[in-house]
Amino acid sequence: MTDIGPVLDSGMTITQASAGRPQGGDLPDGYEISTDPARLDVDLIHRWLSQDAYWALGRSREKQDLAVAGSINFGLYERADGAQVGYARVITDRATFAWLCDVYVAPAARGRGLGTALAAAVRDHLAPFGVPRILLATEDAHAVYARVGFAPLLKPERWMAHLTP
Repeated sequence: MTDIGPVLDSGMTITQASAGRPQGGDLPDGYEISTDPARLDVDLIHRWLSQDAYWALGRSREKQDLAVAGSINFGLYERADGAQVGYARVITDRATFAWLCDVYVAPAARGRGLGTALAAAVRDHLAPFGVPRILLATEDAHAVYARVGFAPLLKPERWMAHLTP
């Protein structure tokens, strides 16, 4: 078996100086992205998602905590004071598939390319594993994700979903 090291808590921090992204998603000055779960403001994340994100409205705190525990989490922070201004998470087997979800940037921080930077951080974090497929769903942010290489499914007729109420 291949040792892949710590899988859910790498504690990686990305700043502009360490970014070096192969395709788009530059992190603006004054911000950093971290996978350190100890830095996450889980109360704030739950409030953002359950009250302001169309895909997670009404999500319970218990459900959100389970989602965080089973994901690689990416916190976006202001470098000056450490305040969290964004969040994303990815669910993956680190071999064949990943699902990027719950990408959220605080309203006051939007319009600065931070959502694109979060998507790029996830893409780049998964690159060493050779994951060939990272999926996401969006209602209105297609251009954000296209900047870092996401595109519509080539053959959507091959995909199905099992949805429960």
